[in-house]
Amino acid sequence: MSKDEDRPSTNGGAEAPPKSFLDRLSLALLGEPTSRQELIGVLRDAQDRNLLDRDALDMVEGVLQVSEMQARDVMIPRAQMDVIDRDQSPEEALPMVIETAHSRFPVIDGDKDKVIGILLAKDLLRYFYSKEQGKESRFDYDDYLRPAVFVPESKRLNVMLRDFRASRNHMAIVVDEYGGVAGLITIEDVLEQIVGEIEDEHDVDEAAVAIMRRNDGAFIVKALTPLEDFDAYFHTRFRDEQVDTIGGLVMTTLGHLPKRGEKVRIGDLRFEVLRADSRRVHLLKVNSVGKPARRAAK
Repeated sequence: MSKDEDRPSTNGGAEAPPKSFLDRLSLALLGEPTSRQELIGVLRDAQDRNLLDRDALDMVEGVLQVSEMQARDVMIPRAQMDVIDRDQSPEEALPMVIETAHSRFPVIDGDKDKVIGILLAKDLLRYFYSKEQGKESRFDYDDYLRPAVFVPESKRLNVMLRDFRASRNHMAIVVDEYGGVAGLITIEDVLEQIVGEIEDEHDVDEAAVAIMRRNDGAFIVKALTPLEDFDAYFHTRFRDEQVDTIGGLVMTTLGHLPKRGEKVRIGDLRFEVLRADSRRVHLLKVNSVGKPARRAAK
């Protein structure tokens, strides 16, 4: 009996197919990935050879990125937080709740550094229903508030996601080193780093409309809108040989992949990034800040 026959099987009795000489030579020359970047390279090579589809590759890369990102990287900045002041009556808060269409709102006591809890929009709905039925006439925030969870800016997103799942919370308040409120983060913000933009019924239907005018005169623009279409709509001359989309122009002007809330002026228009993740820009808000732009040459 040969030595190979004496060696116990490690795969439950089924013999693994022998590796070819080329397979063994490839393993000897290439070896296993020794860094995250090498691993990503192997995965991208697999995608190029149609062993992995693009969506799967994006999610795997997202999972790897999440472990390196911190809460400060994806949080909604303090200035953009939609909050309810406890001095507001439900009737006063309702228009903002309807307009923003969020499911959760931090409740503050006069200042954004004083977050006293989280109010669910469905609790307001329950209150208004009870009031309509004549069962309730007074609203006390203390009866409805959920405890607020506070996390440091430096908290890693993979830990953040694990904590969200364990505690069943969907929102946390991000604080800086001095204890001041720096912003907020939701479980959706974390998941979007893995699976890309998550849309709901309140988002702009980006497949159907690329540019939408708001009641306040601003415009919501899909970042993938071709520059040619943007120029035709706004009568601008932004055509660029280096980029094809308005989102690409904004990124090129800033010189980096922008985060949500970043602003830049191009010509007579001011652009604000409304939605972005670690890979691309999704939505922009556009305002006119100068004289009306001239119609693009035909």
